[in-house]
Amino acid sequence: MTGLHGIPVRSETPADPALRGNAIPILHEVRHALERLIATGESTCIDLSSIPFGPGDEERLTAGLGTGEVRAVIDALGPTQVHETAIPGVWLVDYHNAEGERLALHIEIASIPEILRTQPEDLATAIAALDARLEPDQGAPRLQS
Repeated sequence: MTGLHGIPVRSETPADPALRGNAIPILHEVRHALERLIATGESTCIDLSSIPFGPGDEERLTAGLGTGEVRAVIDALGPTQVHETAIPGVWLVDYHNAEGERLALHIEIASIPEILRTQPEDLATAIAALDARLEPDQGAPRLQS
């Protein structure tokens, strides 16, 4: 009998678990994005939700990035956690819905994550909002001059 049945097939995977999966390729992508950020100021967002992760990939990736000093929680349609990594300019942004289910996990390579930037439409109303707080009859806390 001829055909593919007679061909021996052997599958090999690296012995070191850190060399398997997508953690190392993503770290290389982060490195290239850092080069772009430094050279041009262009930020990059890597949507980890769209990348197939095998067992332990996310843990290897986050261990490779380490932990930085800055953390922020944003409450908008559910909690979003922003974590600085040990690599300057590399941020983990973890989006959840109101029930606490993860919606997305991003790595942002930027000076500051986009979610922490004040939106232009919010800036447009900033002076009016402060003026309302300065008016004593608006019910807002009165500021002493």
